[in-house]
Amino acid sequence: MKKTTKVALALCATLGLGGCDLEVPDLNRPSVESLEETPTRSGVMAAATGLLVDTRTGMATQNGYVALLGVLGREAYVMDTADPRYISEMLAGSGLDPGSPAFGGSFWTNPYASIRDANTLLNAVDKVTGVTDAEKEAIRGFAKTIQALDFLVVINTRDTNGAPIDVNRKLGEPLPPIESKEKVLEHIAGLLDQARAHLLAAGDTFPFPLSSGFEGFGKPDTFIKFNRAVKARVDVYRKDWPQALTDLNDSFIDDGIAADPKLLDLGVYHAFGTGSGDTQNQLNDADIFVHPSIAAGAEKQADGTTPDARVGRKVKKAKEVRRWQGVESDQVFAHYPEAVSKLPIIRNEELILLRAEAYIQSDKLPEALADINLIRVNSGKLAPITEELSKDLLVAELLKQRRYSLLFEGGHRWIDMRRYGKLTELPLDVSGHRVHTEFPIPIGETKARGGGN
Repeated sequence: MKKTTKVALALCATLGLGGCDLEVPDLNRPSVESLEETPTRSGVMAAATGLLVDTRTGMATQNGYVALLGVLGREAYVMDTADPRYISEMLAGSGLDPGSPAFGGSFWTNPYASIRDANTLLNAVDKVTGVTDAEKEAIRGFAKTIQALDFLVVINTRDTNGAPIDVNRKLGEPLPPIESKEKVLEHIAGLLDQARAHLLAAGDTFPFPLSSGFEGFGKPDTFIKFNRAVKARVDVYRKDWPQALTDLNDSFIDDGIAADPKLLDLGVYHAFGTGSGDTQNQLNDADIFVHPSIAAGAEKQADGTTPDARVGRKVKKAKEVRRWQGVESDQVFAHYPEAVSKLPIIRNEELILLRAEAYIQSDKLPEALADINLIRVNSGKLAPITEELSKDLLVAELLKQRRYSLLFEGGHRWIDMRRYGKLTELPLDVSGHRVHTEFPIPIGETKARGGGN
């Protein structure tokens, strides 16, 4: 990734745009036109690898997915004194601005651009020569899994506002309808199941390179386990508890974390680089601080003074206290120390907690408590819970464990508290602050549909 090139992307009409020029790393990727009209083997392979560039876009920037959802979920503050909107809008505003690409709009345009690129690739695979049937199936399984991740970013941010799903259309065709959250999640689940079927029919290897973030999952038979892990997350969001347990069983979930604590971090990650044209992980930005409630709410270990080990791993003292617009913090995040630090897409630790949630909601409370204790003891270094807990208390404990296990990894706290109708329990630091429930559909999209100004 040493050069950049202007590639004219004919973005989906869903974006409310006629098209745009996008700076992308040069992976010797073909133009959209050549992929659509005269796809070649090399072009298809480069486009497949390029999806990894697309799907990580905007995930680890100061105003990216992890940071802004972290602000909404009271995991983080972004105290950039040059831009008051990180506080005045994200924490104190009456509503989020539908016209701001820098404050949520990119969580629509970026994933839909990636979805469009995946559709272009899938269309090209149907007509390309010089690619075996098994290789085509590997590409299809990979592309649809990435599409599912992109749709998940859209609906996680838009929630009940919904989103379009029938977006494989040519420019100038009628805009697809905006579907409900439930239909979008159903579509995501369907994409993942289609991808699994493709991967089962694929060969032993992918015919294109994957990033280092897929170490251990870089072949179709192991990539399926990643696919099932993402599907299990979607199952839980859909409250399909039996299917969640089935998909978890087919994922890379591993209970051996007591013998090998490194298994907590087993998973798939976004990878970053510092080369010219590559993307860096910016979540260690000097303006990103930890919300004070994280340390304050952490349970103590057996000695009564040492906090939850997850806080010790992920939080450290800042060089100085930062105060801005009525909020302050003296702590910063420690788990992305370098510009090349990987960002989790999904880890084994989350899978164990997803299983605990599915057990709770399936009324298998002893099994749920066993999984919660597995995380408490081996990740938090906390004492196990020995008494029986009611279903409501187990849910509360689950949400606490997810808060610390998945801290500042993917907006999980905001999404979780919304899923359980508990957003009002998030702290309000200053009178007049509020907790936003979702991002609006961008004004460019609503104007293209005949509404908004």
